[in-house]
Amino acid sequence: MKNLDSILAGKKTVGISGHVRPDGDCVGSTLAVYNYIRTYFPEIKAEIFLEPIPHIFEFLANSNEIDHEYPDREAFDLFICLDCGDVGRLGNAAKYFEAAKSTACIDHHVSNQSFADENYIFPHASATCELVFELIDTDNITKEIAECLYTGMVHDTGVFQYSCTSAHTMEIAGVLMEKGIAFTEIVDSTFYTKTYDQNRIMGQVLVDSVLYLDGKVILGMVTAGMMKEFHVLPKHLDGIVNQLRVTKDVEVAVFIYENEDGSYKVSTRANGNVDLAVLAQHFKGGGHVKAAGFTMYGKPEEFIPEILAEIEKQL
Repeated sequence: MKNLDSILAGKKTVGISGHVRPDGDCVGSTLAVYNYIRTYFPEIKAEIFLEPIPHIFEFLANSNEIDHEYPDREAFDLFICLDCGDVGRLGNAAKYFEAAKSTACIDHHVSNQSFADENYIFPHASATCELVFELIDTDNITKEIAECLYTGMVHDTGVFQYSCTSAHTMEIAGVLMEKGIAFTEIVDSTFYTKTYDQNRIMGQVLVDSVLYLDGKVILGMVTAGMMKEFHVLPKHLDGIVNQLRVTKDVEVAVFIYENEDGSYKVSTRANGNVDLAVLAQHFKGGGHVKAAGFTMYGKPEEFIPEILAEIEKQL
């Protein structure tokens, strides 16, 4: 894939989606591509599909046009998936990918096996938004597109502090800032600002957290009952695993929360040399070396020792 223009040429219909439970990079990259098509390829009928996004991202241009219903429709000429390591992670949008006449994938997950017809996969990139930037002529990046890309990069780099942040990442951020975006407001309103209830449940997780393996692993958990008590949803739990990660002397942070179906989402972050992509793949998940996730089934008291045992192998 040389650029977005090369895969869009001659297409009449294009579908766009990202992974389930969309985060900042997923929302930012999909909306950036959607807005690019709307601006420079008005003859193309583009549609974007995602699960409901966190309210903090609703300021991004045309976020109100995201389809959360996944209706049946004719096959797309092209389906683009972003920030998604495999078809299964597309959730309900997988049917569009499988039926499409052609497919493309833009992603930075190390577990991605280049499953589309056209692929732009670079695991060392800080964010999928960084890769989308590379596929667009800089002069064609509007302020609205820049806001999408900057937001995604902010969230996947932890405001440019994670190890995936490179000099190239900072150069791109500088270009996006010069497009006139409110970069300080984006960081404050989407990354740092939390509601009172979000702060309360984070505090409860920290109070209840437990250290394992000689203090090298910290684990926190939120049950469905806790979410009901604190009036929050899974999408309101962003930031908790990162707060666990910055605990002194901790090499791996594990955050677990209960899904509506009774399964458990496990998010992990690393400070040391543990490869979390390997850990996640063991449990049929995916992600990056320093940040990865997977889903577990059953009782936490039964599967937590399994997770700790896999981490201990690497420690």
